[in-house]
Amino acid sequence: MKGNISQFRTAIDRVSPDIRLYLLYGADVAGAEEWASRLARSMGPQAERVDLDPSMLKADPGLLAAEAASTSLFASSRYIRITGIGEESAEAVAMLLGAANAGNPVVALGPALKNTGKLVKLALAAPNALVMACYVPNADEAERLAIAIGQEHGLRLSRDAAAQIAAAAANDRAIMTREIEKLALFLDAAPERPVAADAQGWQAIGADLGESELWRATDALLDGRLDQLGTELNRLADAGSSAIPLLRGIVRRLTTLAQLRAEMDKGATPATAIERHHIHIRERAVTARALRIWSGPKISAAIQRLGEAERATMSAGNAGNVLSDAACLAVARMARAPR
Repeated sequence: MKGNISQFRTAIDRVSPDIRLYLLYGADVAGAEEWASRLARSMGPQAERVDLDPSMLKADPGLLAAEAASTSLFASSRYIRITGIGEESAEAVAMLLGAANAGNPVVALGPALKNTGKLVKLALAAPNALVMACYVPNADEAERLAIAIGQEHGLRLSRDAAAQIAAAAANDRAIMTREIEKLALFLDAAPERPVAADAQGWQAIGADLGESELWRATDALLDGRLDQLGTELNRLADAGSSAIPLLRGIVRRLTTLAQLRAEMDKGATPATAIERHHIHIRERAVTARALRIWSGPKISAAIQRLGEAERATMSAGNAGNVLSDAACLAVARMARAPR
């Protein structure tokens, strides 16, 4: 069945036993990743995560239902995650939704799925599945989204603050959430003790998300040029640059690639998609090359890897830029791997 943001939030936060499948599709890969991470938090730190690849489900459609009904040997609970799910998994999803038992929730991310496809239609018709289309919000939607996220963390954001956070995050839900979490921590806010927050408060702790000095590293990563990427990472380290703007800049570029690939899946040529999304002229050549390199599943996996690196880098007692550098090099290797 189709779910809106409120329904998804309620079902995920309570891990509703009535929902076997949470299906997120559409170009907003970062937003879908944030919902998947929210399910992980709801399951608890001791929950076992089982990752299944769409190719595995194509080869063995019964695997998904079997894993959903299995009991963990090492944890009190478990959940299943599928990144880059596509039409090849429709049979597996049908078996999951029709199985007699399936106690472990499944969250599936399909940036390339279409609402006219068999898999989405199957999930929409099932009462034990919750489906939501994830699209990158425009400025007004992102402002309202920032205010709503702030309320979840005990912040009463002013419209000015919400607009600045959304603009700095390029309307990316995941980045907005991280910035709002930092602001809530800074102001000691919580749902049970709400605090008003204006733009001045956010500016005191907001990260500089400018990309101009990070373009060379990002371009090298998208191309899979490991040697040049290493050189650029060393240059940024020597300059004392924070890892966070680099990681976020790369995620924004990958999110744009996901949107372009969605346009191409509808029949657009790379040149048409690039023109329609008003890609800056200096980024057009590397973007065209990246569209030949980066598939939907690879984009999703890369965003997940970089998101994990950001969270690790922002945690207490971390290894600093070593973590982000390792993640960037790992993602650059993805660019060199077969599609």
